[in-house]
Amino acid sequence: MRLTAKGEYGVRAMVHLAFHYRDGPVPLKAIAKVENISFQYLEQIFPDLRRHGLVNSVRGPKGGYMLARHPRDIRVGDILRALEGPINPVSCFSEERREERSCPGPEQCKTRFVWEILRDRINDVLDSITLEDLVRWEPSQNTVKDKGFKEV
Repeated sequence: MRLTAKGEYGVRAMVHLAFHYRDGPVPLKAIAKVENISFQYLEQIFPDLRRHGLVNSVRGPKGGYMLARHPRDIRVGDILRALEGPINPVSCFSEERREERSCPGPEQCKTRFVWEILRDRINDVLDSITLEDLVRWEPSQNTVKDKGFKEV
């Protein structure tokens, strides 16, 4: 499973907002410049983040975006699901996709439990890391334990 640029850039932009949580709205152009992300691409990402209740927008000359909740209450998994949809390692977990493929269905699939475990572990990891964790993380920390993240 590979995340798209939309998910990666969305997480980076949200971390930027978390760094400026108490500073008020941050213009998309400022995020684009600092994070080296296309402004036009961010304009496509932020409506989804707003629709999922992760950011609020403020109009006007001092407008921009800000986190809708405290950084400790927004998980990486929340952001990725808002932008990418459900996080599944294989397409057969999606009903419409299963019909397109030659999936035998959950009753006959001998490997389904592997994909379920993988899906659950991926989601557990993504849901164990908050924006606050990422703001506090120092690049000199080399392991998951050093970062203070829960091991799954």
